[in-house]
Amino acid sequence: MSHPDASAQAPAPTIPERPGLEGLEERWDATWEERGTYRFDRSRTRAEVFSIDTPPPTVSGSLHVGHVFSYTHTDTIARYQRMAGKEVFYPMGWDDNGLPTERRVQNYFGVRCEPSLPYDPDFTAPDDAGDPKAMKERGDVAISRRNFIDLCHVLTAEDEQAFEALFRRLGLSVDWTQHYTTIDERCQRVSQRGFLRNLARAEAYQIEAP
Repeated sequence: MSHPDASAQAPAPTIPERPGLEGLEERWDATWEERGTYRFDRSRTRAEVFSIDTPPPTVSGSLHVGHVFSYTHTDTIARYQRMAGKEVFYPMGWDDNGLPTERRVQNYFGVRCEPSLPYDPDFTAPDDAGDPKAMKERGDVAISRRNFIDLCHVLTAEDEQAFEALFRRLGLSVDWTQHYTTIDERCQRVSQRGFLRNLARAEAYQIEAP
């Protein structure tokens, strides 16, 4: 007695009228992270490596479509080079040390740096931070340089989380273990040592110029 083909008896899969896409970004992001899909292999030779050094985006507020546009282009190149057999070095960094960050902190918290003031270890950010109307009515609060730097670290950390969440949702093939911020101690020391080296070589100097 012949047995019918079991596959012929299986019900055909049904396609929902409106397929749900919710959660796809998070699921694949977790999968890539777990498998180390885009992790850089340091054992590869220099000839095998394709390095991408994108200028880190400035952490000074919200990202806009221009960021998405340009980083999508970069990611296309990264994926092409991987398919071509290259080991792609593709880190991500945040430029959060400089005037844009200072202005962001001033505008968001309604504060200003006053170097002559002593550090206040009990200082907390104003309760009306982020409320332009309330901050305008009270005026800027003068705080010490060190307290101001503390606020820079607090706000940039929040902004960086939002930036990373968006880039992960976009599916950028970044190696998130290769992560840096220009405000951290390591980057500051590298920058300072580089400048001191420039001074020692007379490559940095001060002159009057038009």
